[in-house]
Amino acid sequence: MKLKHLVIATAALSVSLGALAQMKVEDAIKVRQAGYRYMGWNMGKIDANLKGEFKADEVKAAANVIAAIANSGMGALYPAGSDKGVGFHETAVKPEFFQNMPKVGEHARAFNKEANELAKVAGGGDKDAVKAQFGKVGGTCKACHDDFRKKD
Repeated sequence: MKLKHLVIATAALSVSLGALAQMKVEDAIKVRQAGYRYMGWNMGKIDANLKGEFKADEVKAAANVIAAIANSGMGALYPAGSDKGVGFHETAVKPEFFQNMPKVGEHARAFNKEANELAKVAGGGDKDAVKAQFGKVGGTCKACHDDFRKKD
């Protein structure tokens, strides 16, 4: 049974990678902007729960979305040349992003690790634990923005 799932996952990944290879730069920018916007909306839901009434199920759902986006392979949405262009709006990625892939990888791995941990912690329903882990996730976002996102 596990082999069947592996074959299906491999086939789905091959189709996805093929579609990404044919994606226009503007479409890649648009998709990544949508992903970050949706992730930001879910971060906002967690933040609201931490500042107000804590609804554990809502926090868990939002944390799972953040982890899913973190693990979705968004790095593929940064093709060469996508430091310039418009998706829903002008891209904010700095050209330095493409010149320092080891640092980009560090940021991505840190974000994935902390987002996965947030989903795990949120499953436990402990507001204080979620708050501590939520801060770690936000810290990884800030670190990457500081290095690779143009200031507004």
